[in-house]
Amino acid sequence: MKGVACTASADHLNTLAAYRKGESDLLYRDGMWFLIATCDLPDVPVRTPDGFTGVDLGIANVATATSTGAATGGGVRYSGKALNAVRHRHRELRRRLQAKKTKSAKRLLKKRRRKEARFAADINHTIARRIVTEAARTGQGIALEDLQGIRDRVRLRKPQRVTLHSWSFHQLGRFIACKAARAGVAVLHVDPAHTSQACSACGHIDKNNRPDQARFACTSCGFAEHADVNAARNIASRGVTSWAVSHAA
Repeated sequence: MKGVACTASADHLNTLAAYRKGESDLLYRDGMWFLIATCDLPDVPVRTPDGFTGVDLGIANVATATSTGAATGGGVRYSGKALNAVRHRHRELRRRLQAKKTKSAKRLLKKRRRKEARFAADINHTIARRIVTEAARTGQGIALEDLQGIRDRVRLRKPQRVTLHSWSFHQLGRFIACKAARAGVAVLHVDPAHTSQACSACGHIDKNNRPDQARFACTSCGFAEHADVNAARNIASRGVTSWAVSHAA
């Protein structure tokens, strides 16, 4: 087939026209048609970063990013409250459909599973785009936690475990890395150990520094901040150190 009409964002249409490579697939799913095309984009040189944006991934807040690389900078939190409410409704609907065990229920389950996957991917795309756009605007790199094995390391209450195991942290990190590569933004993965317990002002590490999920209050110097913002600052600081070590003359 030739000359198949399709619609997309202006950026995607321009990319498709300039960099499409090989054949494209036309896919019919859930009453809609999708054009799946491979595009071969040229490499963008990675710019030397002027500091790093630290990104802390979590459950209450899907992601928290430092607004500057400085220890005194603020943070931007992408709340997971509304997001988790939607996922809870999906989970309850799946439970009821699974209990019915009918053919129609199984068809609905399959359809809902794809819908939930698209929902999660859309949220991750949006967050990744905002983080990369801000990093590119400020000339910074992006520091992420190395979350390999997070599901085995973290100990949470049962409701939080369900959310942790169902949310795609890896996908969000992959989206950030992909968009950063297209923008020439440096991305580093750093050791996540004690990022939530260490004070971003004085470096003191103590589990009592975090009295609850949202608050951070250093027992040594008295520094207080939202816990996720404090963790994001620690990640940003480790990004600066890792870049300096890996690019030392």
